[in-house]
Amino acid sequence: MVRGKIEMKKIENATSRQVTFSKRRNGLLKKAYELTVLCDAQVSLIIFSQRGRLYEFSNTDMQKMIERYRKYTKDYETSNHDSEIYIQQLKQEANHMISKIELLEFQKRKLLGQGLPSSSLEELQEIDSLLQRSLGKVRARKAQLFDEQLEKLKAKEKQLLEENVKLHQKNVIGPWRGSIDQQEKHKFIDLNLDVETDLFIGLPDKHS
Repeated sequence: MVRGKIEMKKIENATSRQVTFSKRRNGLLKKAYELTVLCDAQVSLIIFSQRGRLYEFSNTDMQKMIERYRKYTKDYETSNHDSEIYIQQLKQEANHMISKIELLEFQKRKLLGQGLPSSSLEELQEIDSLLQRSLGKVRARKAQLFDEQLEKLKAKEKQLLEENVKLHQKNVIGPWRGSIDQQEKHKFIDLNLDVETDLFIGLPDKHS
């Protein structure tokens, strides 16, 4: 005989409800026991009947299991609470950054001359003050770069002058030394030339 599917709703008849409770309770306790044996799991089961009677099962100390459960749920709730606080902080920081970016974009448009007709006198004075300070910084930086470039050019000029002096000295002293060497060479050659004189070696001529 095929069992019919039981509709999941409260049983109105008290007797039938009590019979079903007893059967299902025993079946649930049996399943809990099988789970502990087959899977080596720690299982604690607490059942209160409609009349308030307590039925329980545990393969370990029930009190320790309850304390363990309380600690786990407390840690879990604390972790969730900390996560929610952290998420809220991130959202607040993100909103703050968005507001700051929008303000910077608004100030940028003002500095670029956009939306000036809607600006008040105080805002225009503040923009003018910001531009003056920025212009002062730009000019100071420009002057610094100009001075650095000037110093580099002066150093380069000094180096070129020194090189020019060295080249000039080399060109002047070199030919002068060459002319002295040539004179000494010619003088040495002249000393070895034959010179015609009236002197001769031998007996004098008798007719002289």
